[in-house]
Amino acid sequence: MSGAMNNYVKFGLLIAVVLGTLAWLAVGGISETKTYYKTVAEIRQLGNQAAERRLRVGGDIAVNSIKRNGADVSFTLAQDSLRLQVVYNGIDPLPDTFRDGAQALADGKLGSDGVFHATKIQAKCASKYEAKPVMKGTAAPAVRAS
Repeated sequence: MSGAMNNYVKFGLLIAVVLGTLAWLAVGGISETKTYYKTVAEIRQLGNQAAERRLRVGGDIAVNSIKRNGADVSFTLAQDSLRLQVVYNGIDPLPDTFRDGAQALADGKLGSDGVFHATKIQAKCASKYEAKPVMKGTAAPAVRAS
């Protein structure tokens, strides 16, 4: 009887360890996604600590700020009244959604000159989530089966 009981205790401990590990991974994953990218304000608060650290920063692409210079593309990320100059010189083509007013994430490093040097850009169009106006008379006419 005690041999069987011992097996149940070992099995119970194993289950507890597995569940504990899964819970630890889940909590760790959640806290990582919360700080997955920094805002322009957070980059400013980091000051010198942000320099030369690999970071991801997010914001809105300021209107009329996108400039192409050879292989480099420079633009400004805006958050409220704050601005961050970004220069992208990665090998991947910029996404189709990369345009004025879009939300963008830039991966790279903040240079000592205060310019964020990005090697990867992700963008999503802010208007994608707005309801599109429905225009009357745009529905396709029904096709009658003959």
